Amino acid sequence: MYNILINKENESTIVAVVQDGELVELYNEKFAEKRLEGNIYLGKIKNIIPGMQSAFIDIGEEKNALVHIKDIIPKASNVTGNVYEDTSKYDIAKIVKPGDEILVQVKRDCNEQKGPRVTKDIKINGKLVILMPYSNFITISQKIENENEIKRLKEIIKKKLPEGCGAIIRTAAEGKSEEEIVSEIHILLDFWNNLLKSANEMKNKNLAPVKIYDNDGIVGKIITDLAENNLENIYTNDKDLAKHFETMKDKIIFQKDVLDKYEVKNKMKLDRKIWLKCGGFITIDKTEALTAIDVNSGKFTGNKNLERTVLKVNREATKEIAKQIRLRDIGGIIIIDYIDMEEEKDKEDIRNYIIECFKQDRSKVQVLEFTKLGLLEITRKHILGR
Repeated sequence: MYNILINKENESTIVAVVQDGELVELYNEKFAEKRLEGNIYLGKIKNIIPGMQSAFIDIGEEKNALVHIKDIIPKASNVTGNVYEDTSKYDIAKIVKPGDEILVQVKRDCNEQKGPRVTKDIKINGKLVILMPYSNFITISQKIENENEIKRLKEIIKKKLPEGCGAIIRTAAEGKSEEEIVSEIHILLDFWNNLLKSANEMKNKNLAPVKIYDNDGIVGKIITDLAENNLENIYTNDKDLAKHFETMKDKIIFQKDVLDKYEVKNKMKLDRKIWLKCGGFITIDKTEALTAIDVNSGKFTGNKNLERTVLKVNREATKEIAKQIRLRDIGGIIIIDYIDMEEEKDKEDIRNYIIECFKQDRSKVQVLEFTKLGLLEITRKHILGR
């Protein structure tokens, strides 16, 4: 079971995710750097870049947003979207032009170098269903495997959606009654219609660029992601949180010293050096290109069998590394320098073990093979999509 702890302070919001009583994810968002992902804007096209089949859009934020042709044209497939679509047959300059007003949603946040990426393929998140007003597809979570249940859910959704509107059926919908699902669809459709009404009013008043919907930064992202994943309760010191998340208000509990719960406050310090119970330690160093993690035997001397000693430290380090990567939301290329192992079977044991440890991670993780230098390569997608 998951619990979310949200602590609002003077200058930042701390979000802690606790799984079965253990702190597994930790985020700190400063108010001045609030994330835009999920926000919906009525933007204004600034300029076209024909060679990139893209356009820059003024959305009223510090940096202009970028939209690619693939995020403007209708989705070609309910499985791959426009990933494999041949965009050479389109001319973005004939689809949009400078000065056009366009309703878009942020799909990837900005960083120090680039502005946000946006899309016309807007998604409205519910606990059971994700409404896709501009996609004529109904897809279902791959975690739902029962064919009869898949058919039932698709039939419920199909008969309640307006023509031309699509949806993603979330894992949490499995086993839910038709009444529950239809009730949420009505809520999402009402929300979307009100959003469109607001956008039209802003357009008529020539107020673009303007934000139409605020997803509430990291808080919105984490609550939306975990809504379908056995979410038990949301503990917060923010009395206004329930107003932002109407569909989750039954799970929101006000607590003044929220970070004292599960002793989260005592577990928040993320040091470069982490000691292991056996006496060894790991170090974590982030660079521009990758994250390097080094395993050291430290104070651990083990027994007379050197290989068994090395394997013991490496296995204990593996469990801690998987935990720290998830806790810190480390993404991109990750290189682990284990204590040298002579036996190939030991390397395979460690590789299989880290794959097992990563099964608890909500993000996509790929574990490659050991290199000739004995380094283990991993790639991981940031939960927050940086």
